[in-house]
Amino acid sequence: VLLVESGGGLVQSGGSLSLSCTASGRTLNNFCVGWFRQPPGRDREFVGGINWNGGYTRYTNSVKGRFTISRDNIKDTVTLQMSSLKPEDTAVYYCATGRTFRVEVCTNYDIYGQGTQVTVSS
Repeated sequence: VLLVESGGGLVQSGGSLSLSCTASGRTLNNFCVGWFRQPPGRDREFVGGINWNGGYTRYTNSVKGRFTISRDNIKDTVTLQMSSLKPEDTAVYYCATGRTFRVEVCTNYDIYGQGTQVTVSS
């Protein structure tokens, strides 16, 4: 399974950006998908996740109310919509997926993409 993130770039503080995650070698449909980020000089951290049917999402506190994860099962894509971006959101963003079919509450992510850079200028 190969995950590919797209949509990263440079945005001003307060702006918005949308990241997409697609897969080859396996569908994203029916599997958990999560987003992680690694700020400069820091460890990778969980941003949020969505379960197999989109009925359950979870976010880290720092992005609640600003970031939204959704999935399009026809396009087999998961999107991270980011708004009200802050300089501290600057990081490499990764999508990840699990290996277990139709999990309701996602906790395990085993496969990661290569990441896309998001830079928020002040």
